[in-house]
Amino acid sequence: MKLAVLEGTSPRLLAGLDPQVEVVYFPARGEPAAEALEAEFLVATRQFMTGYLSRMPRLRVVQTISAGVDWIRPHVPPGVILADGRGVHDVAVSEWVLAAILAQLKLVPEFARAQGERRWLGSERLDELYGKRVLLLGYGAIGRATAARLRPFGVRITPVARRRRPGVRGLDELPGLLPAADVVVLLLPLTEETRGLVNGRFLELLPEGALLVNAGRGGLVDQQALLAALRAGRLRASLDVTEPEPLPPDHPLWGAPGLWISPHRAAIVPRLRRRGYALVREQVRRYLAGEPLLNVVVDSY
Repeated sequence: MKLAVLEGTSPRLLAGLDPQVEVVYFPARGEPAAEALEAEFLVATRQFMTGYLSRMPRLRVVQTISAGVDWIRPHVPPGVILADGRGVHDVAVSEWVLAAILAQLKLVPEFARAQGERRWLGSERLDELYGKRVLLLGYGAIGRATAARLRPFGVRITPVARRRRPGVRGLDELPGLLPAADVVVLLLPLTEETRGLVNGRFLELLPEGALLVNAGRGGLVDQQALLAALRAGRLRASLDVTEPEPLPPDHPLWGAPGLWISPHRAAIVPRLRRRGYALVREQVRRYLAGEPLLNVVVDSY
């Protein structure tokens, strides 16, 4: 079986694969070799790979390291399994969410700017996380990891998912939940259902002073509506994702008051590839053994 990965992938990440697995490489630039296009199992880690899926006649499995698959799902041919990287990013992204919330409550962005300008800010009032009411929109692996990191701070957490289930509220209940939320954390995947979910009406329902944290996808948020709410001083926000990415230098979000932006780096930590390829190795083992794969988003048909 041919397993295709991006060139430069460390052999240590692939150690322990079954001897019948032949590793072939996609170049970071330029046309892939014929052997790469003959792969049966592809680890898709770059956007450019999507353009070659239809040219891979033997392809049976596409495995991503990313938790979100909106960037590749439309390109997966019929009959090919798509599996995501659920579980790989739980620690890093949940830690980023915690940091993003605390940074805003403790006015870290303002103090950092003042330090750069050598200004002493002495009248600002900080806030505390204790007792805050947090809506977690998206309650998969990352959502549960985020809840676990927030609970020791004494917050009141309401998990919300696309579909209601025991202990988890549904998106259809948001109109009744938003007015009581101090913090809203977005961890949802980007789908036709969730695109633009955070619109003007959503933001109007939040109480004044609420904090919006987006670690999901930029397309979840109507950025013009968010910009208006920030300029009005009603809300604050922390974004790891925007639309488009990278955010152009002249985009008005850069200068919006009460906004802290990180450049889609929440999941990029030293252990990312180690965790990701541990999942890849397990998926390859399961595939060869004829066992069900983990994290299947699109099954073969």
